[in-house]
Amino acid sequence: METIANSKGQIRIPSKIRKQLGITDGTYLHVEVDAVTKKIILTPITREYIRGLRGKYKGKGLMKALMSEKNEQNL
Repeated sequence: METIANSKGQIRIPSKIRKQLGITDGTYLHVEVDAVTKKIILTPITREYIRGLRGKYKGKGLMKALMSEKNEQNL
């Protein structure tokens, strides 16, 4: 599928994809850029996404882990 960016850089996600991924009005999206392949990766922050994070940061301070991850992305 294709979509067009407007002058503000906004894009429309086709309804078929929104329904498939559970994206509704107000759903937050995590945005990543793969500099090597020059791809933008959008991940909806849904209950399933949050559940998938359980245990990932076990034993670490969550804030420290998130800040570390953010710092790595900014390099």
